[in-house]
Amino acid sequence: MNYVDILIPFVGGLGMFIYGMQIMAQGLENAAGSKMKSLLEVLTKNKVMGVLLGAAITAVIQSSSATTVMVVGFVNAGIMNLTQAMGVIMGANVGTTVTGWLVSSVEWAEFLSPEKLAPIAVIIGVVIMLTGKRRTSKEIANIIVGFGLLFIGISTMSSAVEPLKEFDGFVQMFVTLGKNPILGILAGALVTAVIQSSSASVGILQSLAAAGLVPFSAAIYIIMGQNIGTCITAILSSVGAKKNAKAAALMHLIFNIIGTIIFSIIAIVYFTVLNPQAGTGNITQTEISMVHTFFNIATTVMLFPASNLIVKIAKKIGRVDEDANDPGTVLLDERMLQTPSIALQSVIKETVRMGEIVRRSIEVAKDVLYTQDQEAIDILKNDESDVDRLCAGITNYTIKLSSLQISEKEHQEAAHLLQVLSDMERVSDYCENISEFAETLRDKKASFSETAKKQLKEMIEETAKSYFYALDAFKEQSHEKALRVIEKETKVDDLEVKLRSRHIKRLSNNECNTEAGIVFLDTLVCMERISDHARNIAEEVLEE
Repeated sequence: MNYVDILIPFVGGLGMFIYGMQIMAQGLENAAGSKMKSLLEVLTKNKVMGVLLGAAITAVIQSSSATTVMVVGFVNAGIMNLTQAMGVIMGANVGTTVTGWLVSSVEWAEFLSPEKLAPIAVIIGVVIMLTGKRRTSKEIANIIVGFGLLFIGISTMSSAVEPLKEFDGFVQMFVTLGKNPILGILAGALVTAVIQSSSASVGILQSLAAAGLVPFSAAIYIIMGQNIGTCITAILSSVGAKKNAKAAALMHLIFNIIGTIIFSIIAIVYFTVLNPQAGTGNITQTEISMVHTFFNIATTVMLFPASNLIVKIAKKIGRVDEDANDPGTVLLDERMLQTPSIALQSVIKETVRMGEIVRRSIEVAKDVLYTQDQEAIDILKNDESDVDRLCAGITNYTIKLSSLQISEKEHQEAAHLLQVLSDMERVSDYCENISEFAETLRDKKASFSETAKKQLKEMIEETAKSYFYALDAFKEQSHEKALRVIEKETKVDDLEVKLRSRHIKRLSNNECNTEAGIVFLDTLVCMERISDHARNIAEEVLEE
């Protein structure tokens, strides 16, 4: 038997299967990008919603490993706690069964036979790819071509291993795996850990099953091992991350190990005591899909009530104490870039968080010129430091995101975000300037006249409203509030001209202290510039 003639087509088929799965998943993700953004909101809900979210995302990106890596990123970034992560991880195990059903559909849906459908799917996808001009057409083409390549890959693998039925040693190896649960589990875990994809590992098992090489009992233990092997990707991803992110990867491993132990005991009892003959017959591709799905759903249902205990065990092993984050820490993680649509939504959330810090700065700046309170001055300076760090971190992350394969709409959204970040950062700069003006007044023991105080208060209030409306317009994507910002900005411009003129008259009549007068004029400039940046934010919302 020429093993090279078997190995080369098998490896080629595996490569085609994995590549087809990836481009199909990428096409699905891009096509569903806008909907996937809203899924992030579910993270604040209960664990049941988390399970559904994990299943939905994994069904789209075709990889529980990728979903779990993304979860590690969320936890590392501090936007998801370990309890929320547990729900998503459980759901990911369910969602990963979709690929197996796609592969086994050649058995329960005859019209999906690779020999018939795969070449047609590829040619249709290529025609759409070459003739379609819109990006949507390209994504649809990727889905269709990926679908075709996936089936061609599985067919190639099955054909390549067909001669192995005549080789007693290979057949006996699977019989041994069926009789020795530990070896079967180790084999499944090892193969999955090496290729870092349980979907691809299940695909390999299904191709061997299609050639009639896999006994039922061996398949059961291998599938359980595959669920353990898929954890390696998240564990490797957590290297160098925070303790709570490592705990998230541990939760995935603990969850799958517990499920494997429970169902291995059940399988051993069934195949050795209750029905020894059941494990000797060959398993089909559809039966593999059924076992894989049943195992993952049953494990999730069974361990769901104990999910908090799994979280506690992972925290204990990882020595985790989920403390509050430094406000200036950028809560974004590069692991999330594996799913650009959700990463973009995370950028939006971080931008809003930065905007809220600036909102607080404006609130503090309203009175600091009159009170000259050192605590308030320190708050403004600390906020500006936090905003600078956030702006730099979010900007760098957004630039990385823009370099990925994202839709034209998402490119435009990233560009809008970069502009909004810049405007918010400049507003924070002007708030810090106000704190410096307060220090100047205190050091020189200067103060405003009652008229100046009244006029300045009006200017600051209108400016604050313009920024608050701008931030709310950005958060809610509200055109109505964005238009209010433009009204306020026009009013602030008119006020600046009017108050400047009146103040100069007071100075010329010696009605106001010169040092305080200079601060008054500088403050007017700061307020007018803040309203300008608020208008810029509003215009970005209107453009979107």
